[in-house]
Amino acid sequence: MVTPALQMKKPKQFSRRMGQKKQRLAKAEQPYSPSDTAQAPCPKEPCLGPPTTLGPYRSIYFSSPKGHLTRLGLEFFDQPAVPLARAFLGQVLVRRLPNGTELRGRIVETEAYLGPEDEAAHSRGGRQTPRNRGMFMKPGTLYVYIIYGMYFCMNISSQGDGACVLLRALEPLEGLETMRQLRSTLRKGTASRVLKDRELCSGPSKLCQALAINKSFDQRDLAQDEAIWLECGPLEPSEPAVVTAARVGIGYAGEWARKPLRFYIRGSPWVSVVDRVAEQNTQA
Repeated sequence: MVTPALQMKKPKQFSRRMGQKKQRLAKAEQPYSPSDTAQAPCPKEPCLGPPTTLGPYRSIYFSSPKGHLTRLGLEFFDQPAVPLARAFLGQVLVRRLPNGTELRGRIVETEAYLGPEDEAAHSRGGRQTPRNRGMFMKPGTLYVYIIYGMYFCMNISSQGDGACVLLRALEPLEGLETMRQLRSTLRKGTASRVLKDRELCSGPSKLCQALAINKSFDQRDLAQDEAIWLECGPLEPSEPAVVTAARVGIGYAGEWARKPLRFYIRGSPWVSVVDRVAEQNTQA
């Protein structure tokens, strides 16, 4: 015999189950949102959401809460000058201007300076001065010096006291019109002529002009600075694509002037000086 109390209990349980079922159905019909599920991080590449628009050429890496995800740090710079000079090829140098504009160029040419033994190095003989102090600081420190009283050259310190790498040429990637304006403002002589793209950064002083790099950047940390940094390039040149040649403009350095300590990407139209003999020897 069914009691009145049990008869009342069954409709209540049925109603409760139906309510729960309706809630589950309603939830299933809601559009999927990525934030509903924790996503495992990518094993090799950063998992980035849509970039936030922060201004012209603004990098998503500085707007991400996870920090500088593709920025190269101390571990990259902490190697001897020759392998570092090779490793620079294909990496992307980034310069953020005060107005937020970011300029980018892929490194296509470098020179290695080996320290006290190197007769072409500013640290030859182990001499240290206020001018070359950046060469003796931790790897990744900028050493910027002036030549001819008006032009700047930028080096990055490597492993070994007094050793560094000179950046000789870039392939412009972003902000070319801004680079052109900076070059036209700062260069001497034929300032009225419009520069071609391949002329913007095809030399150590040219790239400093194009990126507005001056003596104030001396002794800055390329691994930490927020106005200039290095990002991992999309592709690294294969070994046959790298030409090994003598350095440029160091005729005073005796036998060191002939040592193959300049490295550039074969066939790049942005290289400052092409060495056909070295290219043949490298190919052979």
